[in-house]
Amino acid sequence: MKILVINNDGAGFADYVHIEPGTSVRKLFERQVRDPRPENYLIRVNRLPAPADQVLQEGDRISFTPVKIEGA
Repeated sequence: MKILVINNDGAGFADYVHIEPGTSVRKLFERQVRDPRPENYLIRVNRLPAPADQVLQEGDRISFTPVKIEGA
């Protein structure tokens, strides 16, 4: 499956990634983000807050935005 991942950490980036069917928000977070603490991020799927166990679907748009910015 192909989804759009938007990582707003640091300089940020957006890119399409391929994932296995049945991949949860938590699994993708662990794969994409260096910080292992999801409580430090606002995680949204299709612009709505998402639970960790939500299963991602083809064409979803997921974003990871830190709630605190280092040095600020």
